[in-house]
Amino acid sequence: MKDVASLFLKLGFTAFGGPAAHIGLMHHEVVIRRKWIDEQRFLDLLGAANLIPGPASTEMAIYLGFQRAGWMGLVLAGLCFILPATFIVLALAWAYVRFGTTAEASRLFYGVQPVLIAIVIQALWNLGAKAVKNVLTGAVGVGVIILYLLGVNVLVLLVAGGGVIMLGELIRRGKTGTPVRTVLLLVGWGLPVVTVAAAPFSLSVLFLTFLKIGATLYGSGYVLLAYLHADLVTGLGWLTGKQLVDAVAIGQVTPGPVFTTATFIGYLLGGVPGALVATLGIFLPSFVFVAISSPLIARLRSSSWSSKILDGVNVAALGLMAGVTLQLAKVALIDPYTIVIALISLVLLFRFRINSTWLIAGGAIAGLTSALWR
Repeated sequence: MKDVASLFLKLGFTAFGGPAAHIGLMHHEVVIRRKWIDEQRFLDLLGAANLIPGPASTEMAIYLGFQRAGWMGLVLAGLCFILPATFIVLALAWAYVRFGTTAEASRLFYGVQPVLIAIVIQALWNLGAKAVKNVLTGAVGVGVIILYLLGVNVLVLLVAGGGVIMLGELIRRGKTGTPVRTVLLLVGWGLPVVTVAAAPFSLSVLFLTFLKIGATLYGSGYVLLAYLHADLVTGLGWLTGKQLVDAVAIGQVTPGPVFTTATFIGYLLGGVPGALVATLGIFLPSFVFVAISSPLIARLRSSSWSSKILDGVNVAALGLMAGVTLQLAKVALIDPYTIVIALISLVLLFRFRINSTWLIAGGAIAGLTSALWR
C-alpha cells in the first residue's frame, strides 16, 4: 500500500503531457525501475484499459494498484493519481471565476485557445493514422463527422460505429444470418440514452451527466470535448463554447488526468459541491470497470469480436473529435492573430514535436502581449 501511494501521488503531481505520456511514465516506474510486473503483463493491462470506457491512463493506474496491493491498492492508486490534479484544477477554477473576466485573463485565454485547437488537430492526425485501418473504418469516421454536425446523439454514433465495423467483419467471414440483428442490437443499446435538454442547473443532473460520460467515453481525453459540447453546451445550455475551450485548456496544463476538466466545469456551475459531484461522476465508472474486468483481461485481449467493436468505436470517437473541433475552431480562431498562433503551433507540434505544455504557455504569453501586435 505504501508503494502504491508513493508512486501514484508522485505521478499525480508530476505527470504532465496527456495519457500517452502518463502511460510511458508508469511503464518506466513499474516495469523498468521497480519491476512490479513484466512487459507482457503491462501490455495486457494496457490492452484492457483500451477495451473499456473511460480515461486510459487513470485505468492503468487502477490496474497497476490492483496488481501490487489487491483491492485496496486498486482504490488507493486511482485516488492518489486523481486527487492531486483535482485540487490543482479546483484552485485554478476559483481563480478563473474570480479573475476570469479581467482584461488580462481574457487576453490569456485568447492566446491559449488557438493553441488547444492545434493540439487537438495533432492528436487527430496521430490517432487517425492508427485508427483508420481500411476503407470501411475511414468511411465510418467521415460518416460520424457528418452525422454529429447534423445533431445525432454522441453515444448512438459511438455504438453504431462499433456495430458497423463488426457487421463488416461478419460479412467478411460469410456469416450472413446474424449481421443485421447484431448491429440493430448494438444500436438499440445506445438509443435509450436520454438526450439532455435545456434545464435549470441541479447537482443531480450534473452528476448523472458526468456519470454517463465516464461510463461510455472511448478514445483519448480529447473525445471528452465532443461529449461536453453535446451535453453541456448544446443540450443543457449550461456552458458557452468559450468556457468549454477554457476548461479543456486548464485540463491540459495541469498534471494527472485530463478528465479533471470535469472538476473545473463542476466548479463553474456549482462551486465546490459541483466540482466534487462532477469529479465523482466522471471517475467512478473507471473503478467499477477495472474491478469487473481485472479477472477477464486474458479473454478481452484474445477476443476478435471485442477488438473489432473497439476498432469501430475508436474511429467513431475520432470522427466526434473532428466534428467538435470544427465547432470550437469558430470560437477560438476569430481573427488573423489567432489563426497565426494556431498555424505556428501546428508547425511546432508536427515539425519540432514541442511539448504541449510549453506551447500552451507560449500561447498564454502571445495572448497577454496581443495588444502590442494587433
